[in-house]
Amino acid sequence: MDAPTITFIALAIAFGLLIFALCLSGVRRFNLRRALGTVDASICIAGNSWQMGVCRYQDNDLEWFRLLSLSVRPKHKFKRSSLELLGRRKPTDAEAVKVQPDVVIVELRCEGQDLRLAMKFDAYTGLSSWLEAGPVIGVGTWR
Repeated sequence: MDAPTITFIALAIAFGLLIFALCLSGVRRFNLRRALGTVDASICIAGNSWQMGVCRYQDNDLEWFRLLSLSVRPKHKFKRSSLELLGRRKPTDAEAVKVQPDVVIVELRCEGQDLRLAMKFDAYTGLSSWLEAGPVIGVGTWR
């Protein structure tokens, strides 16, 4: 084989792998959004930059998955009993450029660490209801 043929085969394989990775990413996103209790939410932990992703409510955990990833494991996992809802607000001008339009910034604290989620208002009401629906601290098996 000559050099142009080898180059063409290498580029064709690279292109095929790219298309395959995009398809896997689409299937992953579809499966995440198909499950009940999932919402689009960007996250910002401890003053870092905003990352787009998907939150999923489990029985005792809030899981956050990166949007552009092939991993089936959550990037962040927060215990429901450790989450404290501090409030919500509109995004600042600097944040409005980095998050989706028409979102609220939800301020949370988990085990002394501050985190912010940017989500639609409907998703915020679901999150606050999910947090409030848990057992009262000291009753049951929370802590």
